[in-house]
Amino acid sequence: MQALRNALSSPQAIWALLALPAVPMVLGLITGFGDMDDLLEDSGEFAAQLMIAAMVISPLRLMFPKTAWTAWLLKRRRYFGVAAFAYAVLHMVFYVLDMGSLRQILDEFSALGIWTGWAALAIFVPLAVTSNNVSQRLMKRHWKTLQRIVYPAAVLTLVHWIFVHNEGGAALAHFVPLAALEIYRIRKTWRTQVTRTAQPSEAN
Repeated sequence: MQALRNALSSPQAIWALLALPAVPMVLGLITGFGDMDDLLEDSGEFAAQLMIAAMVISPLRLMFPKTAWTAWLLKRRRYFGVAAFAYAVLHMVFYVLDMGSLRQILDEFSALGIWTGWAALAIFVPLAVTSNNVSQRLMKRHWKTLQRIVYPAAVLTLVHWIFVHNEGGAALAHFVPLAALEIYRIRKTWRTQVTRTAQPSEAN
């Protein structure tokens, strides 16, 4: 049991687990046996799922503040965010290869389901680049401000998912729980702030 705990606490083991789904995708591309539509769908879904996984950790920690598993997740949240960006880049690579030329990419760029994907990826870039301790120390309080742009990226990802597939069932199944947890986090934070503000007045 202790060996399992040590393995799960190892950064190398976590990165290996997060990278594991990408192996058959890359092999499928290299060998030519992978269907491009499947590669696009799988890489995009993994990117969205890992982004959601990173985002739900904070509200889960608020909901279960004394549990070891939420503490474990909170310490390793950055891994999920960076992995989400890596799968988003892989998704982009598959898309570019599938389109075959810059002209074809530009021809459909204005479609709602397309430009939202590019916009979400563009937002992910500064988040991924600054997902390290050095950036956090240098940026200080501005680091958290920058990290909040993940929320518009999530909205863009949701729109991209819905309009690319022309149906919202799968996308909403992933994003509705995220929205519910974020609403919980906002309400919990707001109530805590109201309570702290009211306490001095009550004392007087």
